[in-house]
Amino acid sequence: MITAYYRPNTLEDALRLLDQPDTLPLGGGTKLNSPAFKTRTFAVVDLQNLGLNQVSVHGHILEIGATVTLQELLEHEHTPEALKQTLRLETPLNLRNAATVAGTLVSCDGRSPFGTAMLALDAKITVVRKQPSVITLAEYWALRPAGLITLLSIPLNARLAYEQVARTPTDVPMVCAALTQWKSGRTRLALGGYGVSPLLAMDGTEADGLEAAARNAFHEATDAWASAEYRREVAATLARRCLEQLQAA
Repeated sequence: MITAYYRPNTLEDALRLLDQPDTLPLGGGTKLNSPAFKTRTFAVVDLQNLGLNQVSVHGHILEIGATVTLQELLEHEHTPEALKQTLRLETPLNLRNAATVAGTLVSCDGRSPFGTAMLALDAKITVVRKQPSVITLAEYWALRPAGLITLLSIPLNARLAYEQVARTPTDVPMVCAALTQWKSGRTRLALGGYGVSPLLAMDGTEADGLEAAARNAFHEATDAWASAEYRREVAATLARRCLEQLQAA
């Protein structure tokens, strides 16, 4: 239950308000309206007046404001095609029009196609508290630092491929793989479909050992949806398919 609503016009005011106990940032509101919050009481700080809804290109970097919606990112001309694919799979159109990029990454679990792709892209996140700091998405999920996400950035000089297996074409994945390669040969594999967040399976100077890395990442990935043995073999297959996509491009 929302007990107070604030709509600051500056980042400084937003940060001051968010320092109050039981106060949460409000972007698209899709997560705060979920059943998990119905038994809680909290204040919200609406971010829509802070100018965090822009997408811009700076050299080989795509900078994405924290309150850009999933649909806005999907429609942007510089968004990689494979990332657009994960956005379509992440959630239906109506929710994409409301859900923000930062809110989705903060609240997603391991079955997030978008989160898996952003992990493979080695996305960087700007978090502001007293001073801004830039950390990787993997670090953010591991540490959950205090502060407000204002910006995300991904490389445009790398190629991304995505594959998944799900019960239906629109269902969340049981296993998914996102693979990014740079011209230098650097190869980064992220896997999803299991756990509290997507997993980084490989970040190497080349693609050698890709399938083995996929298998190793899911060695204990058993849940009600699938066994670890199934996930290990499917992950290796999807990783290989992603590599084949990139090599054929």
